Amino acid sequence: MILDKNRIAEFNGLHASAHKRKFDFLASEINNVEDVLQKLIDFQVAIPSWALGTGGTRFGRFAGAGEPGSLEQKLEDVGLLHALNQSSGAISLHIPWDIPENYASIKAQAAQLGLQFDAVNSNTFQDQKDQELSYKFGSLQHVNKAVRKQAIEHNIDVIKHGVELGSKSLTVWLSDGSCFPGQLNFRKAFQNTLESLQEIYATLPEDWKVFVEYKAFEPNFYSMTVGDWGQSLLYANKLGPKAYTLVDLGHHLPNANIEQIVSLLLMEGKLAGFHFNDSKYGDDDLTVGSIKPYQLFLIFNELVEGMDARAMDHATDLGWMIDASHNVKDPLEDLLQSVEAIMLAYAQALTVDRKKLNAAQEANDVVAAQEILQNTFRTDLRPLVAEARLRSGAALYPLQFFRDQQLRAELIKERGTKTIATGL
Repeated sequence: MILDKNRIAEFNGLHASAHKRKFDFLASEINNVEDVLQKLIDFQVAIPSWALGTGGTRFGRFAGAGEPGSLEQKLEDVGLLHALNQSSGAISLHIPWDIPENYASIKAQAAQLGLQFDAVNSNTFQDQKDQELSYKFGSLQHVNKAVRKQAIEHNIDVIKHGVELGSKSLTVWLSDGSCFPGQLNFRKAFQNTLESLQEIYATLPEDWKVFVEYKAFEPNFYSMTVGDWGQSLLYANKLGPKAYTLVDLGHHLPNANIEQIVSLLLMEGKLAGFHFNDSKYGDDDLTVGSIKPYQLFLIFNELVEGMDARAMDHATDLGWMIDASHNVKDPLEDLLQSVEAIMLAYAQALTVDRKKLNAAQEANDVVAAQEILQNTFRTDLRPLVAEARLRSGAALYPLQFFRDQQLRAELIKERGTKTIATGL
């Protein structure tokens, strides 16, 4: 589906007057409002190809109607999201779920939709059809060198796909670990994984990066070979300057101080970027900002402070991507909500009074520091985010537009009710 811009313009016209009143009032309270708006306009969040269909649990999957049945249709869906918010200008492919049959055709379609290709993602956490050796007991850590070699070759193949598409980074997430005490020699598992990663790293193009993602538990519950940010940072440091630690917000034990982790990784120059989601218990993969919006703001507060301290480009120097599983929601509505939550938290972090906050910190004025952050968080900055969309040619209120215009019904009419997207 290619969205007619006139439909968006007509919708925005209906809401322009009310929006202007709200924005003008808010803008009068923000000193650097034009700078903030430009940063919001420039900021893009990649959409993963596997998140465009309905997710599932260990017990079942309840697919929705009108899901994208091919990579081309997935690109269409991301293009639709980007047309609605102008903040979703990239797609991240997971191999082998989404291998292009024709690179030139896929790249041309992406360009037509205003999309770029973000990080490519390998998959050694599942056994694929016709796969010779199993990953039941691990992949890059496996005691069998032949299994490790198979996993290495898969990652190298993923890099080759990425090169053809114009991607510049590889994300490696390993489900490797152990279920029971004594099952695994931790030291040997670490060394095997490092040697495997080193072989993959050696094949990276000069202008590429590799992102090493960590996860505290699941599918293995006794140990994970890349179980926390410290282990990931060990790998990244040992691999070299093109290796970084990737933070998935759901891949932590409950109450982990993710904002501190982010700050220290930024300080070390080893933060790759983010997989955004939210959680109540663990790796719940819920809509971004649906459970812990204040934590999301605190994370962005540290991100903005840390990126500015290193004179980084907010839009391009880190990788920003959603990684969620919408089991009971329309996937496109969920993604619109997630992007909105990310943009709102980013806007809040951009409007923190840094001078006052630094002064409070230097004076050990704990109360003032808390008030500065919470006053910013409690200020409704949604009109600011909406204004950035308006100036970009997007819909003032993307989710409302999606529902008012019955876009899901249009997708169902085009694709039918039986298509099921590949992925989780």
